[in-house]
Amino acid sequence: MKILSKAVFFLALIICLLSGCNSEDKSGRALEEQQETVQIPHLYKQGKATQLIVNGNPFIILGGELGNSTFTSVEYMEPVWPKLSTMHLNTVLAPVYWELIEPEEGKFDFDLLDRLVVEARHHDLKLVLLWFGSWKNSMSSHAPAWVKRDQERFPRTKDAEGKSHEILTPFSDNNLEADKSAFKALMEHIRVLDKGKSTIIMMQVENEIGMLLSARDHSEPANEKFNADVPDEFMHYLEANKGNLVPELSEVWAENGYRDSGTWEEVFGKGLQADEIFMAWYYAKFTDAVTRAGKEAYSLPMYVNAALNRTGREPGSGYPSAGPLPHLMDVWIAGAPSVDFLSPDLYFGDIRHWCGLFVRRGNPLFIPEHRFDNTAAAKSVFSIGHYESIGFSPFSIESVADPDIEPLGKVYDLLGNMVPLITENLGRGRNEGVLLDKDHPETVLRMGDYEITMRHSFTLGYEAGWKDEKWPMTGVIVIQTGENEFYFAGSGFVATFKNAAHTDQIVGLLKVDEGRFENSHWKIMRHLNGDQTHQGRHVRMFVNNYSVQKVELYGYR
Repeated sequence: MKILSKAVFFLALIICLLSGCNSEDKSGRALEEQQETVQIPHLYKQGKATQLIVNGNPFIILGGELGNSTFTSVEYMEPVWPKLSTMHLNTVLAPVYWELIEPEEGKFDFDLLDRLVVEARHHDLKLVLLWFGSWKNSMSSHAPAWVKRDQERFPRTKDAEGKSHEILTPFSDNNLEADKSAFKALMEHIRVLDKGKSTIIMMQVENEIGMLLSARDHSEPANEKFNADVPDEFMHYLEANKGNLVPELSEVWAENGYRDSGTWEEVFGKGLQADEIFMAWYYAKFTDAVTRAGKEAYSLPMYVNAALNRTGREPGSGYPSAGPLPHLMDVWIAGAPSVDFLSPDLYFGDIRHWCGLFVRRGNPLFIPEHRFDNTAAAKSVFSIGHYESIGFSPFSIESVADPDIEPLGKVYDLLGNMVPLITENLGRGRNEGVLLDKDHPETVLRMGDYEITMRHSFTLGYEAGWKDEKWPMTGVIVIQTGENEFYFAGSGFVATFKNAAHTDQIVGLLKVDEGRFENSHWKIMRHLNGDQTHQGRHVRMFVNNYSVQKVELYGYR
């Protein structure tokens, strides 16, 4: 998982100056290539966080993913663009369909993509493109007709009974070469179309890869690989990372004696676990080859997304087996080093649980799909604050009924205004995020010398609905910008303060202002005191009151 650095360009510049190169010699051309690499969107490590850099500046994706068939015509998109702008999105996640760009083998049609890129630029939106190639939600539904019709040349997976399924097998060189060729052509076209523009800022390679109905492919080529020894490449990775593997994989390996060689069943035991690990390795290898081919043409950041596994369900029959799931994270890291990170599609479960699993092993967090429900706005704030995620994107974003009052739009307006402040403090322990509801009404943060108790605003008993069985979920981002200075953005919280370093001091509110940033400068809209701070006792925002507050603290005895 590679992170590019701005240092690449400056190092090349220094070498060039010392060697006396000019733009006409080889060193000069190399410098231009290095400069171009830095200028295209890339990932950059700052402290413990990973940033997406676009046009030389840190960028947080405030996104929305289109429904699977929305991006298939310019006309269908016409009423969608205004909705996206009204909700303050800065990025749209949109599919690119193999069947549409290569309707005949070797003949490509990028007209639809070109026209939609023009529209995105017109509406000042960036694009993350989703490659619906060999697999989309496990199936090969978006492969071209010339692939689907020629099963002998482009074989499918088979279950244990020998029945074929609408899933291209990763054990076919023909399948791989066809996908690689199409994806490389796409990236070459994007390079020509978007060089210097950076409208397209990231690529998703395939979509929710995974085997269904069976935990692994039982075709003849797959069985030959399964009965052979685990590849040395994977065994060397396991040995080198033995103490750092995700526990789910480490435990499977340990149960079989940490063997350093043998067949898949000898190393990982007989049963579904070995089947899934085996299949994950070959899915990862296939995806890595496609990704490398694309990056050779135009090296945008590239990731894969996962359809999650529910507890107690078996791979294949209960969830898509062998995808880029957290319990298989090391398999994918080892097998697909060209892929920059793995991402969760969140439609169920606790976001804290799933995000916690996906940030292991240094994996940057990006949430490309989240159920577009009444929790999405709060969770976007939480993920960007607490996990310092690259971004957040609910699915079927165009389905919003009234974009003018949509909470996600109000949150995106706040976050978009604060991007420079958030990104300046990424990876330095100065950003935090909080998610509150009736089941989690309170949490305590430690930031600098201060202990900040964050509670849901309904705990005050001031608002209508506070006695209801359910409370609306609320999210807050907290940024420490000085020893005694903090910014709070979100809604539905009340904050109180203690000095954990100097317990003899009482913490008071020196100044609380509500405002916005204009050209990176803080503009005060109103000064808050009296009833708005409970006479200096707390900082608060009520539910659906979306704002940014700058808070200065002081101590007294």
